[in-house]
Amino acid sequence: MKRTMEFAKRNLIELSRDVLSYIFCVAFPIVMLIVMSVVNESIPPQAGMTTFRIDNLSAGIIIFGHAFVMLFTAILVSTDKSTSFLMRLYSSPMKSSDFTNGYIIPMLLIALLQALSTIVASVVIAGISGYELKLPGLLLMLLTSLPSALMFISIGMIFGTLFNEKAAPGMCSVIISVGSFLGGIFFDAEGVGGVIYRICRCLPFIYCTKLSRSSVKLEFGKESFILPLVVVSAVAVVLMFLATSVFKSRMNADR
Repeated sequence: MKRTMEFAKRNLIELSRDVLSYIFCVAFPIVMLIVMSVVNESIPPQAGMTTFRIDNLSAGIIIFGHAFVMLFTAILVSTDKSTSFLMRLYSSPMKSSDFTNGYIIPMLLIALLQALSTIVASVVIAGISGYELKLPGLLLMLLTSLPSALMFISIGMIFGTLFNEKAAPGMCSVIISVGSFLGGIFFDAEGVGGVIYRICRCLPFIYCTKLSRSSVKLEFGKESFILPLVVVSAVAVVLMFLATSVFKSRMNADR
């Protein structure tokens, strides 16, 4: 555990030195929250569109932010792999689990801080717009965002392990685009229905969004909360196991 925490501390320091991590992991989600809230104010109530209402929007932006945590996970892992840093550590007593946990722990911390900043901004916007956000719902949304964050971090670790520092961010950008669109973050995928919604249901991203939105509203329906929680948690566990296996395999090959 000591080796894991020392490695996690090093990774957190590395990320804190990168100005882009503050821009994309913290500032950009809040900017999107503000912009989409302004868009919501221009939508007439008769349209019945609630995607950009602050409760739905804040939940979606938290998931959107996880995609950028994934990006920086991939960049960190791929950069470490391309230098002699990891090669030197491979000769140490550290196990593959120490490495993977050392990457996951700081990224989960960043995801939590990102979610907290989004929640604070959402409360301010809700107060301005006259919409009430309930504290229990916000806390539950923060808690249920963890499986989604772990899922995206695991994807970032897989890309960072398999690809170099130039290719890994490109692969992550594909997931960011697909996850934003097919996750129903910025449009009502369920309302659209048809082929688009059937495709969405085959991927885990929309379940992340559904879980987050149900949590903030304290809705615990089978389709809106239970199923998304099971799907996202299961996918997160599988991807974390896959990320650990891929990293261990690469580690053994490089030794």
